[in-house]
Amino acid sequence: MTTQAYLSVEDVVKDFSGVKAVNHVSLDIAKGEIFALLGSSGCGKTTLLRMLAGFETPTSGRIVLDGVSLSEMEPYSRPINMMFQSYALFPHLSVWDNIAFGLRREGMAKDRIAERVESMLKLVQLGKYAKRKPHQLSGGQQQRVALARSLAKRPQLLLLDEPLGALDKKLREETQIELVNIIRDVGVTCVMVTHDQEEAMTMATRIAVMSEGRILQVGPPADVYETPATRFVADFIGNVNLMDGQLTVDEADHCVITCADCQHHVGHGITGSLDMAVSVAIRPEKIALSREAPGGAYNCVQGTIRATAYFGSFTVFHLSLASGASLKVSVNNAERHREDPLNTGDVVWAHWSDSAHVVLTQ
Repeated sequence: MTTQAYLSVEDVVKDFSGVKAVNHVSLDIAKGEIFALLGSSGCGKTTLLRMLAGFETPTSGRIVLDGVSLSEMEPYSRPINMMFQSYALFPHLSVWDNIAFGLRREGMAKDRIAERVESMLKLVQLGKYAKRKPHQLSGGQQQRVALARSLAKRPQLLLLDEPLGALDKKLREETQIELVNIIRDVGVTCVMVTHDQEEAMTMATRIAVMSEGRILQVGPPADVYETPATRFVADFIGNVNLMDGQLTVDEADHCVITCADCQHHVGHGITGSLDMAVSVAIRPEKIALSREAPGGAYNCVQGTIRATAYFGSFTVFHLSLASGASLKVSVNNAERHREDPLNTGDVVWAHWSDSAHVVLTQ
């Protein structure tokens, strides 16, 4: 991004007894951005978030917010608020008092507290629930109370730790957009941690994919999904078919990758060395199925349907290929009933365009 960094993580390391939980991580995050740290358990994302909050101290490196180093600043002194997965609401306090709690501790005047709490209740659309206790609210409502409390102190930076992890799938999907709209209305810069790739891709303006303490790729969700930088990123984000092969043709405008079951004609060169080992990544939705051979020697393979999985709006077909490898194909269910449905045991052809692939060298 060309925008000047509002939050800078500069070569940060966190070492626990010789194990680098965070390993030389550098990030620049713009003001007003919703930035997601995405990765599986133990990848270092929560440790990095805790260092931003001040709950952990970097072994080395610096964290700078709006030109000010946070290194010597105690957690309670930082212009940062953190919302936990559990929400950590006080069960004996009303919604109104939960939101007001941090403002009272700061010694804010009563009239200003009342004004701020009412504006937060309006923001999260919970005004009529002000007198209720947390146990009288739904999970989604509790989540909005926790967000209102986090925003009431008007932090420069909002940290979200698995913000929707306690909600069921349907409510989580509904709340994602709602949460993003609230954060954007306030204009606060936000860093969130999640292991849920759909949540990260729905909510974040940019994603950092982490593994073993390192950042593997940073970019907008569409870029990370469509152009993964490594096998790990391709495999971690969404579903993907990975085929190992060799580079057999490499021209300026195309290349050919020869794999065990087929030859891939890719619509660009990769400036590699012939016969080098590469992997081809193809998303299941980029592949079409037909009973007839599509013609041509490239970008097609014959297989047998060994399983199907129906998801309502689309169906995933699992094909067995001649080499014993599997291929996943996702087909939109645009029609309620197909005239010629594909069934387990059918022999079919899978085929794709020369722009459907991503060639990975690492």
